[in-house]
Amino acid sequence: MNAEDVVSRLDRRLSLRRRVATVAVALAGGAVAAVVLALWATEPHLPARTQVAFGVIAGGGLGWVGYGVWVVRRRTPLLALDRVVAGWLALAVSTVVGVVVGVIAVSRGRWELALVGAAFVLVAAVNLGRARAHRAALLRRKRELGG
Repeated sequence: MNAEDVVSRLDRRLSLRRRVATVAVALAGGAVAAVVLALWATEPHLPARTQVAFGVIAGGGLGWVGYGVWVVRRRTPLLALDRVVAGWLALAVSTVVGVVVGVIAVSRGRWELALVGAAFVLVAAVNLGRARAHRAALLRRKRELGG
């Protein structure tokens, strides 16, 4: 395989598998947001903490919808930029939810729930690190090939 073959492979369309997975993520995010927003709209007298939690969860779901639309509209692999964006989104949502759950769990003496939230943040951070390393390797390879 020569340099032109590798660079041409970098410009291919997004695979069917990746498109289906991205659409599934967007639909799941949309479903979560729709359910939470419907609950929020039909229960007007919820405590402030619950309303904030519903807002965060709905925002996270809508964030995944936006990510899915962005990736599918681009129709190209983006040199793993889509993975980095997904990693940052997962880290942001898991951090916000983890902090909220952690504060509530600690205030109620349920340290194990706080640890679960911390584990989600750790997994999201590891996935982001792997995505960034993969993107850096692809960009380095593209530069080496003169692309």
